[in-house]
Amino acid sequence: GRGTMMAAFPSVSGSLTASGLMISGRKTEEIADLIDLFSKTQYRAKEVTPRVETIEKRCLELFGRDYKYSVIHNANGEVCGHYPRQMVFLEYECTELRKDGFESTVQITKLQDLVNRSKMARCRGRFVCPVILYNGKHICRSSTLAGWGELYGRTGYNYIFSGGIDDTWGAESDNGDSQLFDKVRGLDIKLLRYLSVRYICDLMVENKKVKFGLNVTSSEKVDKAQRYADFTLLSVPYPGCEFFKDYKDRDYTAEGLVFNWNQDFVDAPLTIPVCFTKNLNIDWSKYQSWDLVQQTQNYLKLLLHIINSDDESGLLVHCISGWDRTPLFVSLLRLSLWADGAVHASLEPAEILYLTIAYDWFLFGHMLPDRLSKGEEIFFFCFNFLKHIVSEKFSAMKKPRDRGSVTSLSSDFSLITEDVGGATYLTNDAVDLFSGQPLAASKRQARLETVREVFLAAYSSTVGLKSSAPSPSGAISGLLEQFARGVGLRGTNSIV
Repeated sequence: GRGTMMAAFPSVSGSLTASGLMISGRKTEEIADLIDLFSKTQYRAKEVTPRVETIEKRCLELFGRDYKYSVIHNANGEVCGHYPRQMVFLEYECTELRKDGFESTVQITKLQDLVNRSKMARCRGRFVCPVILYNGKHICRSSTLAGWGELYGRTGYNYIFSGGIDDTWGAESDNGDSQLFDKVRGLDIKLLRYLSVRYICDLMVENKKVKFGLNVTSSEKVDKAQRYADFTLLSVPYPGCEFFKDYKDRDYTAEGLVFNWNQDFVDAPLTIPVCFTKNLNIDWSKYQSWDLVQQTQNYLKLLLHIINSDDESGLLVHCISGWDRTPLFVSLLRLSLWADGAVHASLEPAEILYLTIAYDWFLFGHMLPDRLSKGEEIFFFCFNFLKHIVSEKFSAMKKPRDRGSVTSLSSDFSLITEDVGGATYLTNDAVDLFSGQPLAASKRQARLETVREVFLAAYSSTVGLKSSAPSPSGAISGLLEQFARGVGLRGTNSIV
C-alpha cells in the first residue's frame, strides 16, 4: 500500500472497508471536513458562519430521512448559547403506518414554552433536550441542576420572579424550602414529565460543585426537598474529561486504565435500583476496580437495559455541563441502536457518523479545540470505543425482527449462526458464509466497524494522533499500526 493513511480511502471511486461495506469517497471527505472545522472552532449559536449553517442543514436533512420532526427554536442562542439553533423534536418514524406507531402527544408550542421557562433550573442553561427517539421513548440530555451559586449569579433571575424575592436571598445553600428552587426546579420537573422521562442517569462523580462557598451546581439526588422523588434516579459516577488525558498519554489505550476513586472531590456513590441490576449479570460492587473499557461497557449496557424496560418512560442522561461525558453516552447509544436497525434505519455508516459528530458533539457545544489543547481526548475515545461494543450483548433487539425478506436458505443458516455467533437477526449472513466470512461477523459488528474505520481515517488525516512516546520509532506504535493493519492500506484496485 502507499504510505499515507488516507490511502485506505481513495477519494475517487470509493472503497471497500475491512468490514466489507462500501463507503463513498465524498462522504469520507465530508467527515474529514467536519472534524477539521470542529477541531479549530468552538460552536456558538450567536456567531454562526456559512460552514456551520451547512452543517445545521445537513443534520436536519439526515434526521428527516427517518423521522417526522418539529423544531425547538434557539435562533441566536437565546434559549442556550451552546445548544443547536434548531433542535429537533422527533415525533415518529416516517416509515411507520401511523396507527401501529407511537404518535407524539407533545405539542411543540407547549414544549418550546416549557424549555424557555425551565432553562434556569440547569447549569449553564442546558435544559432537558430530547435527542433520540427509540420505541416511542425520548432519550434526553442536559447539564446537572444549577445550585444556589449559579442561580444567584445569573442575571436572568428577575425573569422568574416579578419581585418579592428578598426573603430568599439570605439563604447560603440549597435551602430546601427556598421559593426560588421550588419555582425553578418545578418547571424542570414539568418539562421532564411532559417528555414522559422517568429515569435520570447522573454521571457526576461529585454530589455538588462548590465555588466561593456557594453550591454552583447540585444534582437531583441531593435536592433537599425531594422534588425529584417521583423519578427513578441512578447515580452512575463516570470520570470527567480530565481523565482522558491519561488515556491519550497511554497511547490511546483504555484497557487497564482505572480511575482513582479516592480523590477528595469524589463523593457520589454508585446507586442503581435493583430492578435494573438483577438481570444484567454485572457485579456492580466491583465498579471501582473496572478499567475504562469495562466501566464504559457496563454503563452502556445499563442504559440500553433501561430503555428496553417494558414501560413507556424516557431517559435523561447528564453529567455536570453536559458537553463531555453526556455526548459520549448519547453518541454511543445512537450508534449502538442504529447498528441494530432500531433508529435512523435508512442512514449509511458515514451518514450516522456525520450526524452524531455534528449534532451530538459539535452543535451541543463540546469544546474540542480546548480539549485537544489539554490532551483530553474523550471525543476520540468515543469513536475508537466502538470496537468494544460490536458484540450482540449490546444489541437492543430481544427477538428477531421482521424476517420477511429472509430466504429459506439463509434462515437454515441463521439457526447455525444463532448458536455459534449469538447473532440476533440475520439478513445477508448466508452470503457471508459463502464469501468465507466468519459466522460471528454480524451485521451489527460490520456496521460499527465501518463507522470506526471511517472515523479513524478522517481523524488521523485532520487532527492526527499525537503520541506521548519520545522516540519517533515507537510513537503511537499501537493504534496506528493496528489501524493500518485493520483497514489494510489498500485501494479498490488491490482487493483480492
